[in-house]
Amino acid sequence: MNMREIQKMQQRLLKMQEELEATTFTGTAGGGAVTIAMNGKFEITAVEIDPEAFNAEDIADLEVMVLAAAKDAHTKATEAQQKLTGSLAGGMNLPNIPGLF
Repeated sequence: MNMREIQKMQQRLLKMQEELEATTFTGTAGGGAVTIAMNGKFEITAVEIDPEAFNAEDIADLEVMVLAAAKDAHTKATEAQQKLTGSLAGGMNLPNIPGLF
């Protein structure tokens, strides 16, 4: 593989990483009572709580569901990132090149 092909792969990797970071991953808990959106940078961008699903006595349950929804969104973002890096690594027959990834 020549340097030009490696540069094309690096550009492709950067573009795919940008797309991943711009993707929104949604985690839910409590049958949709709590929804959390997270981007590919693992930043929480939104939290939605169905007010009909909770009352003042349910605060402990709400806290558990917010945590569960955040973990769900994080898992989805992590899986997408692993698929990205796996597909790129699997598609290349390169020797180990330090600094490529």
